[in-house]
This record gives sequence, C-alpha cells and structure tokens, in this order.
Amino acid sequence: MARFDTQSQLQSGTTLDDSAPRQPAKVHQSSSALIETYADKAVLEGKKRPLVVDLDGTLIASDLLIETAFSELGQRPHSLVEILAALKRGKAAVKHRLCEPIDFDPSTLPYDPEVLALIQQAKAEGRQVYLASASHEKLVGRIADHLGAFDGWFATNATANLAGEKKAKKLVEVFGEKSFDYVGNDAADLPVWQKAAKAFAIRAPAGVRKKLVGRDGEIEHLPHTRPTWRTWARMLRVHQYAKNALIFVPLLTSHLLTAGAIAHALMAFVAFSLCASSVYILNDLVDLQDDRRHRTKCNRPLACGAIPLMHGLIAIPLLFLSAIALASAVSLSFLGVLLGYFALTTAYSFALKRMMIVDVITLAGLYSARVFGGAVATSVVISEWLLAFCMMIFMSLALIKRYVELAGRRDANLPDPTSRDYKNSDLDIVAALAAGAGFNAVTIFTLYISSDAVNQLYTRPQILWLVGPLLMYWIARILMLASRRLVDDDPVVFAIKDKVSLGIVGLTALFIVAAI
Repeated sequence: MARFDTQSQLQSGTTLDDSAPRQPAKVHQSSSALIETYADKAVLEGKKRPLVVDLDGTLIASDLLIETAFSELGQRPHSLVEILAALKRGKAAVKHRLCEPIDFDPSTLPYDPEVLALIQQAKAEGRQVYLASASHEKLVGRIADHLGAFDGWFATNATANLAGEKKAKKLVEVFGEKSFDYVGNDAADLPVWQKAAKAFAIRAPAGVRKKLVGRDGEIEHLPHTRPTWRTWARMLRVHQYAKNALIFVPLLTSHLLTAGAIAHALMAFVAFSLCASSVYILNDLVDLQDDRRHRTKCNRPLACGAIPLMHGLIAIPLLFLSAIALASAVSLSFLGVLLGYFALTTAYSFALKRMMIVDVITLAGLYSARVFGGAVATSVVISEWLLAFCMMIFMSLALIKRYVELAGRRDANLPDPTSRDYKNSDLDIVAALAAGAGFNAVTIFTLYISSDAVNQLYTRPQILWLVGPLLMYWIARILMLASRRLVDDDPVVFAIKDKVSLGIVGLTALFIVAAI
C-alpha cells in the first residue's frame, strides 16, 4: 500500500492530492442529486465500489465534538449554559451550537497515515472516495476541502445526527447495500459495517472487534500505534511531579522531621500529583489547537492523537477523586487547600491564563499553594518570610516561562498569541519583570537572615549569607540562557534537568545544614 507522509505535508500546508484540482464538496442533504451523480459515474467506471471513510477516530485520531466543546468553553466558559440547553434538543443541536470554533484549523488535525494511505490507494485504483461523519457539516466540509481527496461527503446538520443506523441508512440509500466499503473505528460504526461489502477497522476496541467477526463479508484491521505507559506518563506529566516537592519545604525549614509529619507530607505529595495531572489533562483539552501549532507541545499525547480524547476525559474525574480521597485521609484542612488549588488552576485553564500579568501571578500562587499545602498537611506554622520569598521567586519563573513562549513565537515569525493577552513586542518588558521579581526574592531572603526570626532555627545564621550569591547567580544565569533560547518551555523542568542548577541546590542545602 502506498504511504503518505502526513506530518511533512501538513506542516507545509499541502493536501492529500495537491496535483489535482479540488472538487466541490457535495452536501449530504442533497441525496437525490448525489444518487444520480454516483449512478452515472458507476456506469462509466465499471461499478467500482466506492470507499466511504469515517472521520472521528478514523481519518483523524481525535473527536471533533470533544474538541469543539472544550474550545468553546475555553474561550467562553459561560457558554456551558447554552451547550446544556442545546443538549436537551439532542446531539445534533449541540454539534450545531459548536460548529464554528474560533480556532479550528483542519491542517493541524492528527490525520491517521494508514487511513490516508488507504484513500490514496483507492484514488489510484480509480475508485470514488467519500467522507461520512457524525460531526457537523461545516467542520466536515472544511476538512474535505483541505484534503481535496473526496468526491463527496455526508455529515450531521442542525436537526439530524448522522451516526449509527442513520448513517447506514443514508449510505445504503446512495450506494446500495453491500455496494461500498467502509472504514470505521467504534461501536457506532457496526450498523454501517453490516451494510458494507468490506469492513475496514482501525483502533476498534476489543468488544467491537469481537462483534465484527460475526458480520457477513470481508474484514480488514488497519495497523495503528497503541499508547504505552510512557505515553500515559507524558499525558499525566509525571516529570512535573518534581514541582510537588515544594510540599516538603515547610517541613525542612521548620526542622521538624518526625515520622508522622513525613508520612503526611508523602501523602500530600501524591494527592497534589494526582490532582495536578487531572488539571494538566483538562488544560490540554482546552489548548488542543494552540498545542498543535506549537513547536514542542504538538507532541503531547492528546494533541497528536496518541491517546484518544475520550480516554483523557475519563481520566480527569478518576484522578481528581483519587486525590480527594487521599487528601481526606491527611486532614480536612489539607483537603480544603487541595480543593482551593484545583479551583484556582481550573480557573486558570479556562479564564485567568488569558489575562495579562494575572496569569503569571496565578502561576506564582499555584506554586506557593504547594508550600502552603505542605505546611497544613504537616501541621507546621508557615513563615511569612517563606511565603513572600516563594511568591517572588515563582513570579520570576512564571515570567521566564512567558518570555520563552514569546521568544519562540517571535523567532518563528508567528503572530501574537491568541490564547494569551501578550504581544510578541512585550518580550523585553517581560524579561525585565522576571529579573525584578527574581532579585526581589533575593532581597527578601537577605532581610530574613537579618531578622530575629532566623536565630530561633539556626545557631550559625551568618553562613546563610553564602546562599545569597548562589541565588543571584542562578536567577541571572537562567535569564541569560532564556535569552539565548537555551531554556525549555518550563524553566522549572529545565532547572530539574540542568546540572548547574542541581549543583546550586546541593550547595544551598549544604550551607543550610551547616547553619543549623
């Protein structure tokens, strides 16, 4: 079977068949005209069976209903009321309500290379190829126009949801029973496969594969890449769990390392990790289109189609409820902190991240919430000095994160981001704010060393002055590296992997221990 280089062609903006002129898409409601057109062509071409291709989960490793719903909620959270009202009128009404997402770009969708190769082979054999989807006709039409490979298409409209039996009936009406081949992926396609001459399946669940065995006719399962535990680890952002080590900071700074406190801190760490993963997935669902345009985020499992969107959607409540159960076992006070963290980070995903400066203050607050949560979990009275230091240092890191994002867009000659209230021209001021916040953290630390509070915990507080130059060096260095485009999208993750940063952490810990 001929192969189609999906990634390179989509990145360059080409289609499945750029050499041939695009044929106008045929609206699925005009069934009589489509029947007449198909009948005429069938006679001329020796009645070659057409190939009919499903869209969601088949042609693309995604689900447009989920995509458009989260895109709408991400742009306008208040539209949830309208979506629920439309749901009362049926799925077709919901899809019609969501049919014009602001950021919908068919060129960035995760097209399946095996299905594209099958389409290319059918076209090479002189067969007609049609797209049949339960997604809304406006979206299906745009995808068909982008690929330029279909002789016509069928889709859901404002009143009729073209799925299951309805799709099967429509295709039989146009082509006749057992007179077309069909490519699908899930249980909704079973009625269509029953009417098809040959069934192609891809990513079909085990239960669906078992039911397919009993159908009358040829069956072919197309190969596909299955997600591994590493794929799931990337979606859950397991590498980001290192941020939750901040939970142990109050325990370390108070020097109260008891077995009970350490156990509670460990439980709090796991609870925060599970909760954070649920929000990471939620944020990925909201940012699908933006992530697909990003140079590195396009490889995230949900954005590239490595994990089905429905699986990610199911994982969100499972992770969150597990976090709630574990937090409740620590203490009700800690549960309250975790719920506050979840509420704030959810607000960030849907609204606050689109507000200039508010977004970085929120990120700094979310980091500080981990420190505060650790104090509550271990029943440690947190120092105001520590909270002030955390807010400043994390504000600096959040601004560096924005700096790296804006620098990447400017270097790639991309327009101003639509999902952030920043302009590419803000790069210099963001860098200045990051430097100011970082060195404010150093000032707070030096004032703490000079205060009476330090004498209650340290016998040789003068040694702590050695930490100041280390902090200044680290902040200045990470800013310089960001300016040289050597920092990843997340400076915290960069610091965890950076040997110099780890060495500075080690020296800082050594000085603190010596000061005790």
